[in-house]
Amino acid sequence: MRLLFILLIWIQMFSHTAAQSCEGRCGEKLAVCSCHSTCDALMDCCVDFKEFCLEISPHSGSLLGGTDFRILNVVFDPSATLTCRFKSEIVTQGFVDVDGVGHCFSPMLFESGWIPFEVSTDGVNYNRAGRWLSVHHSKLDVAFKLLLVNGTQWQYYGTPGVGGVLLMVWNASLINAERVNVELWGYEETGEPYSEHWQADWTYLYTVGKDVLNNGAFSFTPKPTEVPLSNWHMGSMRVSPSTKPDGAQNVNALWSGAHALAYHLEEAFRRDSAGWALGKCILWDEEEKRIPNFLSEIIDCPCTLAQARADTGRFHTDYGCDIEKGSVCTYHPGAVHCVRAIQGSPAYAAGQQCCYDSTGAQVLTGDSIGGSTPDRGHDWGALPYQKPPRIPGFSHWKYDVITFYYCCLWSDNCDYYFTHRPSSDCRTYQPPKAASVLGDPHFITFDGATYTFNGKGEYVLLQSAAWSLSVQGRTGPMKSENGSVIMATRLSSVAMKEKDSDVIEVRLTDRLDHLQVLMNQEELSFSEQSWMDLKGVFVFSAVPQNVTVMFPSGAGVEVRGRGGVMALTVLLPPEFNNHTQGLLGKMNDNPADDLTSSDGVITPANSSAQDIFTFGAGWAVSNESSLFTYDSQLLLNEYHFGPKHDPSFIPSFSVTEDPSDPLLEPTLRMCSGVGAEFCKYDALISRSLELGNSTLLTQRSHAATMQDLQLVVSCGWLQPPRRGHKEGTLYLQGAKISFSCDHGYRLHGSQERVCQEDGQWSGNNTHCVSDNILGIALGSAAAVLTLIIMVVAIVLHSKKQKRQKIKEVEDQEVYQPQSVDL
Repeated sequence: MRLLFILLIWIQMFSHTAAQSCEGRCGEKLAVCSCHSTCDALMDCCVDFKEFCLEISPHSGSLLGGTDFRILNVVFDPSATLTCRFKSEIVTQGFVDVDGVGHCFSPMLFESGWIPFEVSTDGVNYNRAGRWLSVHHSKLDVAFKLLLVNGTQWQYYGTPGVGGVLLMVWNASLINAERVNVELWGYEETGEPYSEHWQADWTYLYTVGKDVLNNGAFSFTPKPTEVPLSNWHMGSMRVSPSTKPDGAQNVNALWSGAHALAYHLEEAFRRDSAGWALGKCILWDEEEKRIPNFLSEIIDCPCTLAQARADTGRFHTDYGCDIEKGSVCTYHPGAVHCVRAIQGSPAYAAGQQCCYDSTGAQVLTGDSIGGSTPDRGHDWGALPYQKPPRIPGFSHWKYDVITFYYCCLWSDNCDYYFTHRPSSDCRTYQPPKAASVLGDPHFITFDGATYTFNGKGEYVLLQSAAWSLSVQGRTGPMKSENGSVIMATRLSSVAMKEKDSDVIEVRLTDRLDHLQVLMNQEELSFSEQSWMDLKGVFVFSAVPQNVTVMFPSGAGVEVRGRGGVMALTVLLPPEFNNHTQGLLGKMNDNPADDLTSSDGVITPANSSAQDIFTFGAGWAVSNESSLFTYDSQLLLNEYHFGPKHDPSFIPSFSVTEDPSDPLLEPTLRMCSGVGAEFCKYDALISRSLELGNSTLLTQRSHAATMQDLQLVVSCGWLQPPRRGHKEGTLYLQGAKISFSCDHGYRLHGSQERVCQEDGQWSGNNTHCVSDNILGIALGSAAAVLTLIIMVVAIVLHSKKQKRQKIKEVEDQEVYQPQSVDL
């Protein structure tokens, strides 16, 4: 009877679940089942969850469109007419293959990031939903691009000595056709800059190869074009099925990267490429003088390569010049690494680029054609995208790259270009401050206070009301190698959000040191892309052990899996001064108040471990404020339904250094110098030298980061004298710059100047004066001096004569007998 009762209840529950459908309700939690992404882990999905809440492969592709992606876990009627709608407005035609697998083609999008899409089998009801990751074309893996073989030949075609046959190659399996068309498309931006009429124009120009075999290669000898076609100076090549009309949009296609269309330009370019380019450069120069200047609002560059690589909240590696990929810096000769400001500037969405040489010093346009240059169009685009100058990649090409070809690469007139795109010299750069959580777990605050808090629960690591930034940490008990519980905890998950951004959560997985990233409680896969543009936040993860999260405020959060625990570093720019609270302390250069409770009570850093434990417990979050995901019964029971700070878990507040302990001697030998105390605690409490060493290395890494982020004084760029030279391209405190003059010229001013502690150069401005001019000047000075002497002599002589006459008159008046009136 009992078994029958359970069976009836199960049948009833199943019937209720079956009655509730995920059709049109993806992301919702229904009464008896779920259409939310957490339902797989919680095993409460509605029966048709995968039918209507779609998974796709691949899940990402170029923002130019044309990627064929498959719909997984759904079998369609092969006769169905599949249409795919992106952002509720852009419709592309899909298809169902012979195996019943549905396919969609991604559309052309002037934006990057996650794009919602829906699928219909009747063209009316779009009842299946998913998401597509639109990617900046230059960040796309080369396997998914149309490659231009020998890019220099393509982009310098028609300049002296460059011509011949052009070759392109591609992965033929990515185009669902036996024969293809090869087309040239052009990009332009029209309308008055910074007005509502400013629009992006991506236009089919002409077909280069018609109905050619899809064998993965095509070559041709280009011919010059005429106006109006020759007015297009930048664009991309495209390969698409020959069954589609020329220039058809949103069809299966592969694209090349944006490039200069030298091979396509008019005959005048081939006759005199330098003269033609100079004319375009001058026109651009005149346009730049007319439109708003953006330089005053972009962030200043870090002074050193070490600063640039450490300031991960505000700067990120420029994929065009990466020291970790061989420093192939095509547009910046002499540089080994460049970074870009992550965020576009507030009003003009402009970008900043900073390049560095092998010594770690800035490469400036005043010294080298390879110097870093700011951008009117941020290379990575800027929210809300879609309109100039915010189009990812292409706005940058329009205003900053093709113009570099005009002025610098196709002609030798870089002075025009660098007048409008001068390097930043870092005089106003202010480095961020860093705070860390490491080991089991230990805290290093923004002001440098250190302490250990081994509570179990969910806590506020950082809170800033001024910037609406919240970073929370979840801790859980550690286990020894034999599986027994250790009376210490580790950071197991970090969740964060700024203003109305997506919620990002990074947590440890069962796989050693591997991290899982969630966006709004749904897992993100970095198998195809390492960089993701999300709502109000960027996330970068090149390897599973490292995740970097970047917010518009300039706050950066680095999460690392190391030695079986999670290490966290938070970087905040100076704007956060006096605007932080939580376990990472107040950022105000005063470590004495870092352990301030949520109600304002200060616990001294040298307090007992029990008092510090009480302080930490006070920063537990609430269910209402929690940013965490609870997608397992363990997490629900331990953290959601259980207390946010577990009062029953009392950690070991200290460890005893027992001479008879066989682990003590290797621990003391390993744990020395910076990080020794935390290292010893972790090694002995966990009985693991590996964990102790991991803690030691992490704390030393934090110390190295703090050293890299030390404020550096810059005196700014110094110009060489006209008709002279300067020796030295370093402009930081202690740097020396020496000057010399060309033959026939003499140096006036300081021959050597030193960058001083106050940010000012020693000495005086330097000039080079011609020997002839100097001779004339000295001769003129001598003549003037002679004339002055003569005038002075005449004046003195005249005064002497005048004094003599006065004296004679006075003598007569003294010795003449007085007359008597009669």
